[in-house]
Amino acid sequence: MIPLAALVVLLVGFGSVLAIAEASISRMSRAKALALKEEGHRNAARLERIQSDPATYLNSIYFAVMCVQNGSAILVAVIANRYFGEVGFVVLSVAFTVAYFVLVEAMSKTLGILHSATAALAVAPLVWFLGRVLHYPTSALILLANVLVPGKGLKQGPFVTEEEIRSMAEVGHEQGVLEEHEKELIHSVFEFGDTVVREVMIPRPDLIAIDVDEPLRAAEELILKHGYSRIPVYREEIDRIEGVLYAKDVLRALHQGRHDAPLAELCRLPRFVPESKHGADLLREMRQQKFHMAIVTDEYGSVAGLVTLEDLIEELVGEIADEHDADEPQFEELPGGAFRVSGRLPITKLNDLLDAKLPHEEWDTVAGLMLGVLGAIPKEGQDVQCENLRFRAIEVTGHSVDLVLITVIEPEEDSGEPHAVGDAERG
Repeated sequence: MIPLAALVVLLVGFGSVLAIAEASISRMSRAKALALKEEGHRNAARLERIQSDPATYLNSIYFAVMCVQNGSAILVAVIANRYFGEVGFVVLSVAFTVAYFVLVEAMSKTLGILHSATAALAVAPLVWFLGRVLHYPTSALILLANVLVPGKGLKQGPFVTEEEIRSMAEVGHEQGVLEEHEKELIHSVFEFGDTVVREVMIPRPDLIAIDVDEPLRAAEELILKHGYSRIPVYREEIDRIEGVLYAKDVLRALHQGRHDAPLAELCRLPRFVPESKHGADLLREMRQQKFHMAIVTDEYGSVAGLVTLEDLIEELVGEIADEHDADEPQFEELPGGAFRVSGRLPITKLNDLLDAKLPHEEWDTVAGLMLGVLGAIPKEGQDVQCENLRFRAIEVTGHSVDLVLITVIEPEEDSGEPHAVGDAERG
């Protein structure tokens, strides 16, 4: 019995080391490993190699943990059955299970979490060795698991869904691990993946552009008036964009005394993107090709608006205000429970603010929803009802709905179908 008991103790001790390794390596990042390497810590170089492919080494740890758990449990069962009889078998098995949980699962993993950097450096040689030795067995077992699990293909393997990551962000916020803005940023990343350029662009009516035949001084005045660093240049009509004029090029020409320089000589080649392009793809292109503004076109080739790097980043981190932005809130809560919003407020943002479920597939903005439901440009004071909300146009300029008053409809008033409310109904 003594040799078997000694072997059980060794396996439990090895299991504790593996638990520390699992907890510390899981919490370690490659950036942290590189920092430890730069600081000259022992085993940091090996730890950095582990973090370059953590899945391989963690799978080896999991496999070793399973072998240790099963091996120690079998040995305890052999000892109990041989020396303690049936009652002793049950008592010893329960006692071992409790002791293993306390010593290995609770204490050891807690130590690995509390001292992750120190522990990861200490166990790095062991983890690297296990990764080398157990790589092929664990790869074969994972391949078998992928064959048996329906859905994803063999190469994709185990995966975490978007819903699970969102849930983890919510739980992390509730437990105080994540701040509110960090949680919102995680949600924004996933929402940004589904966002198209049409939803974030500056629409055509708001474009600030200049005709190519205008003098350089006119371009300077336009730039100073609106505070833009880049403006489109068109010929005769806005659908004929010929370039983009940079403020620094205008200032350079004026500084050099070239007051009569034609705009066509100064403007740079424009970038065109379809309004259906995904924002994440455009952001990647802007980073790779180093441009900050693109002209957005519709399916007929007409100019629908423009999108800037700032517009895309704001979808991820929220509004970025500077000294040139007008201090006019897009959403304002009024006394009595009503809301005053800009007609250009995206419906997706309104849904988040009001915890509503307004349709956003057909319309991008509050004004677009009113026009779509009504079938015409609303007059000032005209209402539109959608879901349990009533939208009233309180400021209309030309063909544009600038300000909208939103009120919540009581359940008994709510018909559930979007429709326009005429003057008589509002009476």
